[in-house]
Amino acid sequence: MIVKINILSASLMLLIAGTVQAAELKLAAVFSDHMVLQRDKQVAVWGWADAGAEVTVEFAPSAGSGRAGQKKSARAGVDGKWMMKFDPMPACAEPLTMEVSSSIGNLKSKIGDILVGEVWLGSGQSNMAMGVARARDFETEKTTAHWPLIRMFREESSGSKIPQLDCKGKWVACSPETVGSFSATLYFFGRELYRELKVPVGLINSSVGGTPIESWASAEAQDRVPELNAVTKEETEFDPVAAKATYEKALSRWKTAVAKAKADGKPAPRKPKDPVEQHNRKGGMGGLFNGKIAPLIPYTIRGAVWYQGEANSRPGKGSLYQYQLPALISDWRSRWGEDFAFAWVQLPNFKREGEGWMLVREAMLKTLRLPQTGMVITVDIGDSGNIHPENKQEVGRRLSLWALGTVYGQKVAAISGPLPTGNEFRSSDVVISFTHASDGLVAKDGALKGFVIAGEDRQWKTAQARIDGNKVIISCPDIKKPVAVRYAWEADPVCNLFNRAGLPASPFRTDDWPVLSELNEK
Repeated sequence: MIVKINILSASLMLLIAGTVQAAELKLAAVFSDHMVLQRDKQVAVWGWADAGAEVTVEFAPSAGSGRAGQKKSARAGVDGKWMMKFDPMPACAEPLTMEVSSSIGNLKSKIGDILVGEVWLGSGQSNMAMGVARARDFETEKTTAHWPLIRMFREESSGSKIPQLDCKGKWVACSPETVGSFSATLYFFGRELYRELKVPVGLINSSVGGTPIESWASAEAQDRVPELNAVTKEETEFDPVAAKATYEKALSRWKTAVAKAKADGKPAPRKPKDPVEQHNRKGGMGGLFNGKIAPLIPYTIRGAVWYQGEANSRPGKGSLYQYQLPALISDWRSRWGEDFAFAWVQLPNFKREGEGWMLVREAMLKTLRLPQTGMVITVDIGDSGNIHPENKQEVGRRLSLWALGTVYGQKVAAISGPLPTGNEFRSSDVVISFTHASDGLVAKDGALKGFVIAGEDRQWKTAQARIDGNKVIISCPDIKKPVAVRYAWEADPVCNLFNRAGLPASPFRTDDWPVLSELNEK
């Protein structure tokens, strides 16, 4: 009997201990020391606790600051999830603390050094992921990076087959010791915002090198676009066994090519990537959205910036980007519950075969039809031989011009480079009108270059072009009746049309003729 009682007592103690251990109070990972909250908007805060627990969150200002605090409560659902929204707060460089408590288990948690200012999400592939340490003039940038009111959260999760509830990462304040790991594009963008707005800036970096846009948009959003059926079919029919077999053959050919290159004293070709490993890393269609974007929703942000497209410039893929980018933007906005500002970086000048690079650029230009969007044109600041150009300072500055001039209503020289807004065919001349050229257009470094013209035979000829205010007049002696014009329609073009603010014009075409490289892949 004594043994039985002891066993029963031990079991009861284990049960009680298990209950105590199960008591939970957790904030989403994006809420941590040094974070920045969005000013002048309702701030969402969420986490997990025991089902039915009343969770209280209080923002407390620094002693003597004269600012009022806020206190809210919410009850955890059956799944343990709780969420609350705080009233809009003005910008604040004086640190706040956030105290969290649960009615079950008397659990408490506290984070500090919280600022209130402007928060932006940055996403995309390697040119967004690329750190300041790899940007131009890093040593100089490092020594001057004393910006404690600029903070960055680096999202470190992997892709996932299903949407994840929480992410990984932490907020880090900018300093000479930390800036090297900051996304260069985001950092230089945020630094310009801080200099002009004089408020704290929070930057969330959720990006992965080498990834296609279909990994970043939710599968549901892409399923709703008929033009993307081929992409979704490719995903559903992905056969890892067949892909592995194809890879093994490619690997064998590569080894032979390496040996030959070595014997000939030539550079070795690039090793092929394992498609199965790549597929698993990205989590398939929507995988990076599930793993690296979904857990951030609905963290309150001002807007998002996007730097991606290289992975979608392959033959047969570029023409789909005109549907993919709008689908991603609309889906993210829908899930956040607002049409927040969204800008992207158009692909820079870079030597690449085929026309996929230009088609992605064109898709980015077309996507400007969506409201509250912007595009940074970088056709003049890329690197012909480096897909990761180092001048991220100018990329960030141009993003800031758009944000300052549109989102924040400040007066700037120009928010964009010239964009084509209309064309008129006059006998042997074609007249192209441009927006973002109110002070006129200029040809940088000599006569205007980069225009070609075609007649009904679709044979392209180098065109003569001259500027007339905010218009360009194009002609060619060999073409009496032109029907189409293209500008900078090359991956690495020679072109020099700018506005007087020093921003380049976007590559474009007036025709919609099928692109041979795309047709050959279909």
